[in-house]
Amino acid sequence: MDLIEDIAAIREPLPEPGSVTPEELFDDAYTQAQQARSDYAADLEAQCDGLGEDPLLLAIGNARARKEAADREIRLLLAYGREFHAERAYKLEQLAEISGMTPSGVRTAYTDREVDAVARQIARQADSRRYRPRDQRHDTA
Repeated sequence: MDLIEDIAAIREPLPEPGSVTPEELFDDAYTQAQQARSDYAADLEAQCDGLGEDPLLLAIGNARARKEAADREIRLLLAYGREFHAERAYKLEQLAEISGMTPSGVRTAYTDREVDAVARQIARQADSRRYRPRDQRHDTA
């Protein structure tokens, strides 16, 4: 049993026959998945050697960091969809369905901090009436 190889197999699964469309691309997809698995195993081994960490604990920590980054990206995208399209904002129900949230969850998923971050990243102010720019807020903090 090789712990790193097992973790790499979980992180980078190989495609199964019938799972690639068109079928003639299966061999290429399989080769790419094998390479991704090999690269991940080498990276994980290097991280373990460099940090002196257990491979499984390190892999779980890395997965958690990816999850937190994905959650942050979703919040930023929700803020963008709701606050930067005043003429035709995306509907709460539509965003809720695609994000796996409820409409009220979408409404509270992001804060002014995310709206400010989106504004900086796209170099444009929010155009929604729901959002007040930082200089117009009455922050008590």
